[in-house]
Amino acid sequence: MQQRPHSSLFNYLNYIIILMTTLALAACSNTKYLQKNQLLYVDADVDVKGEASSIEKQDIRSSLTSKQLMMQQSNTLLMGTRFKVWLYNQKYNEKKSNWFWNLMLAPRNLEEPMIYDSMKTKESVKRMVSYLNNQGYFYATVDYEESIKRQKVNVTYKVNTGKNFVINKIRYEIPDTNLLKLVKESESLALVKSGMAYKQEVLGSERERLMRVIRNAGYYKFDRDAIEFEIDTLHKTLFRNLMNPFEGIVNVYNERKGMDRPKMDITVKIWNPEDSSIRYQQYTLDSIIAYPDYPSYGSTADSMFKTTTRRGLVIRYRQDILKPAVLYRSVLLKKNERFSQQRTNDAINRLYDLGAWQFVNLQYRERKDTPNTLNTYIFMTPKRRQEIGANFEVSTSSDYPLGSGVSLSYRHLNVGRSATQLNVSLNTGIELIRTQNKWMLQSQEIGGQVSLIFPRFITPFRIAQRSKSTVRTRLTTGIDYLTRSEKFYISNVNASFGYEWNQSLYKRWIVKPISLNYVGVNLNSLFRDSTVNKNPYLKRSFEPVFIGGENVTYIYSNNDLLHRNHYSYFRANIEESGGWLNGINSLWGSISGKGTNLESLTNMPIANFLKLEADYRHYWTLTNHTTLATRIYGGVGIPYGKSDVMPYIRQFTAGGPNSIRAWRLRTLGPGIFKDSSITASNFPDQTGDMKLEGNIEYRFDLLRLFNGSINLKGATFLDMGNIWMLRKDTIRAGGEFRLKNLYRDLAIGTGAGLRLDFSFFLIRLDWGVPVKVPYFTGNKNGWYLSEWHLGNSQWRRDNIIWNVAIGYPF
Repeated sequence: MQQRPHSSLFNYLNYIIILMTTLALAACSNTKYLQKNQLLYVDADVDVKGEASSIEKQDIRSSLTSKQLMMQQSNTLLMGTRFKVWLYNQKYNEKKSNWFWNLMLAPRNLEEPMIYDSMKTKESVKRMVSYLNNQGYFYATVDYEESIKRQKVNVTYKVNTGKNFVINKIRYEIPDTNLLKLVKESESLALVKSGMAYKQEVLGSERERLMRVIRNAGYYKFDRDAIEFEIDTLHKTLFRNLMNPFEGIVNVYNERKGMDRPKMDITVKIWNPEDSSIRYQQYTLDSIIAYPDYPSYGSTADSMFKTTTRRGLVIRYRQDILKPAVLYRSVLLKKNERFSQQRTNDAINRLYDLGAWQFVNLQYRERKDTPNTLNTYIFMTPKRRQEIGANFEVSTSSDYPLGSGVSLSYRHLNVGRSATQLNVSLNTGIELIRTQNKWMLQSQEIGGQVSLIFPRFITPFRIAQRSKSTVRTRLTTGIDYLTRSEKFYISNVNASFGYEWNQSLYKRWIVKPISLNYVGVNLNSLFRDSTVNKNPYLKRSFEPVFIGGENVTYIYSNNDLLHRNHYSYFRANIEESGGWLNGINSLWGSISGKGTNLESLTNMPIANFLKLEADYRHYWTLTNHTTLATRIYGGVGIPYGKSDVMPYIRQFTAGGPNSIRAWRLRTLGPGIFKDSSITASNFPDQTGDMKLEGNIEYRFDLLRLFNGSINLKGATFLDMGNIWMLRKDTIRAGGEFRLKNLYRDLAIGTGAGLRLDFSFFLIRLDWGVPVKVPYFTGNKNGWYLSEWHLGNSQWRRDNIIWNVAIGYPF
């Protein structure tokens, strides 16, 4: 019997209708089991009015909806329904129980219906008013309205901010002249300034800043409680406890209601110790005593400790696990220097950065025989010196049905008792394809790498190291063999020497002044004659070559507790090949005097190129369960000198699980070119000299499975970009970059994905479908939506690309 046209489409529509019906029933049944006097709390809105700016109102609205201020939070929504509440009812009211329901009805997937409590709403109003007062809106009012329909209630909070107070003058009342001098010297860095709007948390931050300034100047016993703030000339301390609301402050300033922007004066007070005859004293460090292998439950009086001294550093040890010179260089604190809280933190971080210790504990103890001096004790618990690891992966992709890989690693954390790390890794992998009901090997790779990481700069001249910077010198060598069955065999021998350091908390540099690659290529004769020799660009790309030059990488990332709502990542990389290697080649030829040089001896040319890359990412945490991730990437490779193409291993590709996911790996571009020849089926790889790419991905949580050990997450995404040639290629027409054709050349794809998050790693499955195709001729702009036939199984096989990968794409 002939199948009815588009029957698959009808089946999909039926599934969608069933899903929508189920969700609609879930939404309607959430009030089914409520008592008559109960209301389901479904939503809350904050309507902010007043004299605040639109941006300030938006920030206020966001703050007032937090759990700390809004006592009741509505149940979470999934596709517009309270699906977790529906699951809760299935378990506790419908009493569902079988293998499927036991999986779905895990405790983390359930939410008890949020029953409305008017008393919590009134308490929320009080908290909101206190919060607004703390932000300087002392005339703020908050009211609320309830909207009830079908046993569901919506609450709207009516907020009027009134006028915000502005700081007029800042005075200091500090009896200790030394402390007053310190505070005045750092006044340019003060967080509280004249003319700024008053906010309570700013005063809290200013208190912490002043405490750091004073403690960093040597005042070991100074405490933050000695710092107080007073408003105007009333001498009423308001901030001894920063969490205390401003009781009665509205009445104090009622007389100023008529002012355009009411102003306040702030007096900063730093009290002397309770005994008025005692002043705060600066402390100096005396003995520095380090325990590099202190046991978890050890004692400093243990007779097992041996003692040695290195330039004033006393080292007490049980086993000689680290050279005294290395430990002395790593301990930043020195005898007779003044106490500083910042330097103390830097000293702890420096010791952790060595990677040899699991715990570092630094303690100060006052000397009884010498006033205002401290003995410093550093207790360190070492890690295991050696680690062995193994990893096995199985993957699949639209490019190959089955792939697997095995990697082995060995790590020594303290080579030669110098805190030098030795890393050794071995890896191998294969990709299998299935043709004519038989599995065939598509590619295989095997390689290894050895790295030595020294915890200092190794240079012919001395470089001063900042106390906050983490310094590494890395020496790496490795070899890799890649085979594409019946196509080519590439051997890549590499070595590099370079430095890594943190410029600041967020900025990091990787500089490799020496980077060498020897790339050997062996082409299959049939592949060479049928594919490579017909394309001059491809032929030159597959030539054996020496790559030697420099590499500089700059990384900025502010992903920390201070940037919870949104954070950025930026990476810029510059690689040059041929500069100093050509110099050696010329010098060699001059010295030999026989017309021989490095190129003639090895019969390999030196690659000359400059490669620039920039990768910017930004992440927004929208709610506790949703994130918006974005990425912009740009790269260009410019051959120069005797080279007119980039080496194959340095060229750009597009498509695949970590790029534009609506295209298969390495099949997109360049430009509007599409290879529809027999060559494409034999060797689909497309490369270019330039790449532009942009990605947007909305990530959200779905369910927690197996008592929360696995999190099922979802995502929708939009990818766009392409690769291009810098020069016109007669074989690949339309592949060159032209700024005026950028919009035409862009490929756009969209799709959705699922992620299984195991905490320590993540498995990702993405489906991508093209939206705009640069080589599509059916529409002058290349939009592909009119060609979508989701009900056609053959069209889905040809156009919907699925990818399986480990980890997020960005």
